[in-house]
Amino acid sequence: MRKRRVSFVLRLNDSEHSHLMKGVQSTGLPRETFIRSLILGYMPKPLPPPDYYAMMRELHAIGNNLNQLAAKANATGHLDSIVFQREADLLRESVQRIQQAVTAPEKQKSSNTPSP
Repeated sequence: MRKRRVSFVLRLNDSEHSHLMKGVQSTGLPRETFIRSLILGYMPKPLPPPDYYAMMRELHAIGNNLNQLAAKANATGHLDSIVFQREADLLRESVQRIQQAVTAPEKQKSSNTPSP
């Protein structure tokens, strides 16, 4: 069963429709999801540039390599595992900050939006 049972017709002029569709296309979201985000006071972010995903894959690969090296170093005793783990944690946090900065919707400043 659908969670959203209320539907309505929204009439737009050509300029309004064009503006809406530019926003929808820039985010890659379905039109309905884009509008729901706006209603809830969030401005969806545009799709990240294509090289974003390549950078994220590279950072994840580096993180995996660090974890493998840490495991090997821990087994052989040739690396300070505490320092190494701290660096691995910093890498993980950096990846999360990049993802948040590029993909998370931002709360709009206007207070004219209903609360969920």
